[in-house]
Amino acid sequence: MKELIIEKSFSSPEVNFNPTTGEFKLGGRSIPENPDDIYLRMLEWVHEYFKDPCDLTQVVVMLEYVNSGSSKFLLEIFRVMKRYHDQGHECVVDWYYEEEDERIMELGTHYASTTELPFNMHVMH
Repeated sequence: MKELIIEKSFSSPEVNFNPTTGEFKLGGRSIPENPDDIYLRMLEWVHEYFKDPCDLTQVVVMLEYVNSGSSKFLLEIFRVMKRYHDQGHECVVDWYYEEEDERIMELGTHYASTTELPFNMHVMH
């Protein structure tokens, strides 16, 4: 299985999902006009990955802005991961936010409480 790499743009995040290490990285801004274009590829890839996942899947999220369309898809990705987590595939999310960015911090807290996936909240310095 190949890595899923999507280049960062003004409106879409950088995506680097590595099936060999089990590390999924998301960073930048996520305000695409058509979030389906990016997030449906990510969802499909995640389902494929969990056919033969690493012992630990670590999601590293460093988003500076997320629009509502992207937020809906991120929640769906975390819900999918929670289903696999409940089947015995260890998944953890490292959610990074700027100290003064309450919106992104609260979004991570919302995802953590909604999905009940293990979330580690980190302040970026």
